[in-house]
Amino acid sequence: MEVTRFGDPAAFLSAATPFLGRDEPRHNLLFGLTDTLIHQPDAYPAFHLWLALESGEPAGAMLQTPPYNLVLARPSSDAALAALVEAAVADTSPVPGVSGALGEAEAFAGAWADRTGGSWTRRMTQGIYTCRAVRDVPSTQGAPRVGVAADADRLLPLVEAFADEALIAQPVRDRARSAATTRARLHDEPGRGGFWLWEHEGAIVSISGHGGRTPNGIRIGPVYTPPEHRGRGFATALVRAQTSWLLENAVRSCFLYTDLANATSNGVYRRIGYELDCEAVELAFEEPQPQSGGVGAASAGNTT
Repeated sequence: MEVTRFGDPAAFLSAATPFLGRDEPRHNLLFGLTDTLIHQPDAYPAFHLWLALESGEPAGAMLQTPPYNLVLARPSSDAALAALVEAAVADTSPVPGVSGALGEAEAFAGAWADRTGGSWTRRMTQGIYTCRAVRDVPSTQGAPRVGVAADADRLLPLVEAFADEALIAQPVRDRARSAATTRARLHDEPGRGGFWLWEHEGAIVSISGHGGRTPNGIRIGPVYTPPEHRGRGFATALVRAQTSWLLENAVRSCFLYTDLANATSNGVYRRIGYELDCEAVELAFEEPQPQSGGVGAASAGNTT
C-alpha cells in the first residue's frame, strides 16, 4: 500500500474518479471541492490531495483545504485507511478533524487517536440526500428567479445569516472567503454554480445556492429563509424549482446535506423528491495534552 500526494487537482481527479465514482452521492463533497480547486484556483490558499494505491489501483482518497477538516472517501480496505491516517499524521499541516460518511469518518478518527494519543468528538451529524426526479409540491405566493451579479449586496447578508444559524458548531469561519465564493457563483455558468431566489412583494424571501460539480451531479446549498418569512412554503417551492431546472438542463442528480436533528428541513426535501443516501459526520480532533515532566504525548506511536 502506498499513498501518493498530488499537487495538480486535475491529475488527482483523473486518477481518483474511477474509485470515487463507485458511490458518487457519498463522495459528492470531495468531487465538488476538487472541481472548485480546478476551476477556481484562488478559492483556497492551500490544499492537500492524497490517493492510496493498492497494487497500483486506487483504494482510498482524501482532501484538505487548510484550516478545514480532512474530507475522506470510503477506503476499500483497512490497510488503505491505515495508510491514509499515516499520511495525515506525517503531513506538516495541522489536522483539525475529519468529515465524511459515518462509518469511515469514525474509523479514521479512531485510528488517528490511537496513532497520536489524541481524542475526537462528534461536532455534527448530517444526512446526504440525492434527488433524480422532483415531485409536485403545493404552490405559494411569489416566484423563483436566478440570481445575478447585481443581487450580491442583498444576497450576502442572507448567506451570512445562514452561516450564523446553521454553522454555529464549526470553529472556522472565513467571512471574506464566503463572500468571495458567493460573488463567484453569481458569475458562474448556471449549470456549474449559482443562486436561486424566491421573491414576494419585491423582497427576497428565500435563497438556495448550488455548486460543487460531480461527474453527474451538483450540490444544493446553502438554503435559507429569514425567520419572518418561514412557514409559507417559500424554501420548498424554491428548491423544487431549482432542482427541476438543474435536472432538466445540467445534471442527472442533485445532492444536499441536512442537519438530521432538524425534522422540518428533512421533511421538506423528502417532499420534493430527495432520498437519504447515508449519514455523514464532522468530527473534531483534540491533540494530546503534554505529560508531566514536559514530555508530550504526541510522540506516542511508531516513529521509526
